[in-house]
Amino acid sequence: MVYRRPPSRFGIHSLSIKLSALISAICLIAGIFAAVLMLKSEQKQLMFEEHEQLNQYSARFIGQFGRFIDTKTNIAEQANEVVKRALFTHTNTNASFKSPQFIITDELTLRSMSDDGLSAAIIPKKNYSPAYERLFAKSEQLWQVISPTLIQDYFNFYLLTEDDFVRVAPPNWALDVPADYRAVNSLNFDRVNEQNNPTRQAVWTPVYYDPIWGKWIVSIVTPIYKQDQHVALTGADLELDKLLEYLPIDDPHQQMFVVDAQGQLLAHPRLDNATYQRYGRQGKPLRMSDFINPKLVELVSGALRLKLPTVTEQFSYEGENYLTTIRKVEGLDWYVGIYRKQSSALEALEALQIKFLGLFILYAILVALLLHQALYQLVLRRIYLLVNAVSSFGKGKMDTDFPPESKDEIGVLNGSFKDMSVELSNTITGLNQRIKEKEVAEQAANRLSKAVAYSGTGVLITNYQLQIEYVNPKMLEMTGYSEEHFIEAKLLSVIAREMAILNEDIEFDLRSRNYWRGDTMLQHIDGRAIWVSLSISPIRDEEGDVDSYVVSAQDISFVKESQRKMEQLAYFDTLTGLANRTFFRMQLRKSMALADRGHYAFALFYFDLDEFKRINDTLGHDVGDQLLVEVARRLKNRLRTEDTIARLGGDEFAVLLSGIESHERAKEVANTIQRTLNQPIQLGNNEVIVSASIGITMAPDDSSEEDQLLKHADLAMYEAKAKGKNTYHFYSKELNAAANERLYIENELRQGIRDSQFHLHYQPQVDSRDGRILGFEALVRWTHPVQGPISPFKFIPIAEATGLIVELGEWVMREACAFSARRAKAGLEANVSVNLSARQFQDANLIATMSKTLRESGIAPDKLHLELTESMLMGDVDTAISQLLEMKRLGVSISIDDFGTGYSSLSYLKRFPVDVLKVDRSFVQDIPEDSNDMEITAAIIAMAQKLNLNVVAEGVETKEQMEFLKANNCFIVQGYYFSRPLEEGAVNALPEHLEVEAP
Repeated sequence: MVYRRPPSRFGIHSLSIKLSALISAICLIAGIFAAVLMLKSEQKQLMFEEHEQLNQYSARFIGQFGRFIDTKTNIAEQANEVVKRALFTHTNTNASFKSPQFIITDELTLRSMSDDGLSAAIIPKKNYSPAYERLFAKSEQLWQVISPTLIQDYFNFYLLTEDDFVRVAPPNWALDVPADYRAVNSLNFDRVNEQNNPTRQAVWTPVYYDPIWGKWIVSIVTPIYKQDQHVALTGADLELDKLLEYLPIDDPHQQMFVVDAQGQLLAHPRLDNATYQRYGRQGKPLRMSDFINPKLVELVSGALRLKLPTVTEQFSYEGENYLTTIRKVEGLDWYVGIYRKQSSALEALEALQIKFLGLFILYAILVALLLHQALYQLVLRRIYLLVNAVSSFGKGKMDTDFPPESKDEIGVLNGSFKDMSVELSNTITGLNQRIKEKEVAEQAANRLSKAVAYSGTGVLITNYQLQIEYVNPKMLEMTGYSEEHFIEAKLLSVIAREMAILNEDIEFDLRSRNYWRGDTMLQHIDGRAIWVSLSISPIRDEEGDVDSYVVSAQDISFVKESQRKMEQLAYFDTLTGLANRTFFRMQLRKSMALADRGHYAFALFYFDLDEFKRINDTLGHDVGDQLLVEVARRLKNRLRTEDTIARLGGDEFAVLLSGIESHERAKEVANTIQRTLNQPIQLGNNEVIVSASIGITMAPDDSSEEDQLLKHADLAMYEAKAKGKNTYHFYSKELNAAANERLYIENELRQGIRDSQFHLHYQPQVDSRDGRILGFEALVRWTHPVQGPISPFKFIPIAEATGLIVELGEWVMREACAFSARRAKAGLEANVSVNLSARQFQDANLIATMSKTLRESGIAPDKLHLELTESMLMGDVDTAISQLLEMKRLGVSISIDDFGTGYSSLSYLKRFPVDVLKVDRSFVQDIPEDSNDMEITAAIIAMAQKLNLNVVAEGVETKEQMEFLKANNCFIVQGYYFSRPLEEGAVNALPEHLEVEAP
């Protein structure tokens, strides 16, 4: 053992030296830091005051300059108003005037100077006319009055018209301008057109060089409109150098510059008159980069790009710091900037920084000396005594006297060391006893290790992080893996892939309860899974904390196989082998529970086979069963093994798709199912093609309740069927609202029939040749006492689905026949058409009801026209023909409504005892825009005439549609062109012949 002596008081390793130096350095750094902050604050204040001074100075003269510009603008607008009233408003064409005297008449232009020499005018010869002869004279008179005043405010004043007439004072420009000059092509004319100046107010042009005047100028131009047409403008020019005299460009305290919105430099101390002239004659723009430093150019360009009204910044250039402020001059769209060097006040701050630094260094040296002496007297001397005592005790002198104990920290440390010496003696005495106890414990552990090694149960031991540290031979035998496979592997990695979904639950329970027990599967080396009863229990240390886990696994494969066979009978469909309703609901509950915990999302598909009943009825139930087996086989082959596919009964199927979180992924699966089912299926000697209407709901987004989710999927499936079958539809809140609305309408429909809330409207059927009314179609309407009018498109399908359509249809037929009887009694046309629904047509009491209605109303049977759709007749054709013949025996007329939208089988049409074909409005509405509809309509009319059937066209709303139908020999029309459906009172007010416009 090495015993060390304390360091010298003044040595570099002395604690007093180190602490003194450290504290002194801290004081020095803190002082310097405080001084820097103070100086920085003072510097910021100085810079702020400099900025404020510059901003106030800039705002003051920019405001004055802006008011000067506003004054010039007002004068220009007033002059424009005078010119417009004098020359372009209430012009007296009969007033006498003096013809102009042209002083220059070349081959292109006419030029004239006023008698007083104040103005001159010019116009291309080709545009000269009597009107412009008057304009020459009147503008000369007007310019004699206004130009002397305006020339005092502007460099010149002029008038430009759309025909290139120019009147200008002074006259020099008009006399010197080239003959091919065109005013409408000039910058000024383009500046005030309707597109660039929708407000029609005076606007300032950009600065430009006028080669005739030989000056840089800026123009203020104001449009003149006559009868809301831009015909001319008035303009006045200001010399740039005269305008800039109103800005303090040559201020000795700072430098000023002016740029326009296009970035052209207009004023700067380095710009003299020679430079202006050189750039103007060469046609070069005054670029900022030619006269001011790049840093300032970059700053100004940023302000122009962002269109900022004010910019206050600082920049550095060639070692100098500058303050600058840039302000926008409204109206001219100019930017005026001022920049100056930073104040010399910062030099005093720099001198003060040096003084502060010296002061703090002296302060730090003084603090170090005082701290060194204090630390030695109060701390280090007493520590030296304690170190000597500890060294003596370490050499084996157990009776060593330690320094006296006191209430300060070192005194407490002295007492602690003294107590430690006593405890060490006691510890050495107890070590021998503990060694003996350890030997006994090792013997017990050895026996326990052998018991685990030869156990008939698989055993694993892991650390607290679930990393495997031990595996017994039985576990190796059960799984077929070697010991190296397990050691240092994660416990959850031995769980079979099929049960990986439980891993998070196991880990959660272990972290929360330190315990887990349940049935799961272990992965075997050959890839199969072994069912085991798994128990994971904690091993705690002496303090009761968990430091490892023991895992026992009992093989229960035989038990699970027995359960599987029983579950197969209880939970699976015997025909298809798919899960039955019970198993599906059980899986759905499990999926909902996992979704509630936030583990994953899933999709629920609910669908049945379209037209399955027809296949069952025509080919037999055995063939139908074969079809179901083939559909189940295709679904199992195309979907994943982890998805639950169930047959709920009949041709209803449901699928639980795990891990489907987006509508796009669900759409892909739905399309896959439809493509799979749409492939032809060979059933004996018959080949059929089936399709599915799929309802889709997403969990947990759509609902967190099992029954509600099934309801949503069912609603979505029926919506898919309503869209035409062989498609899919996602559940939405609107479907739920629609279902509630459907239930509400169904309940109110029954009450409405009982309370006679329904009434009929009648739409005339007219002969388009002479406007004669040939009959009416009866249309049922419902006025609810609370909801008001309810559309037939809402309540008719519900009445059809619930069977209420039969009772409602009987009432419609009675009311329509009564209407016909009243018209016949009045000597008016009494034909009336009534729509029959599919449920009415299939009703066994239909013939009896019709016979009774005809008898009670007393109308002639041929006055009643019954309208049926194609699809109603195409199910059982022979039965439909028999029913139609029974109806014909009563003497009524039969029409096929909406012809062309259903099956349209001509072979059956020949067999049906019908009298009238009604062309559907979907073919008529796009005439004459859609040539296909025109050809189809013409073909239907021609076919009906060949079959000796009358034709009625529905939905005729325009004259063009009516003329097209007449041209194709269809004369009976119905639609808004003649009349919308009317109540009986309005019908009786109609004339017998409606007005037909002549073609």
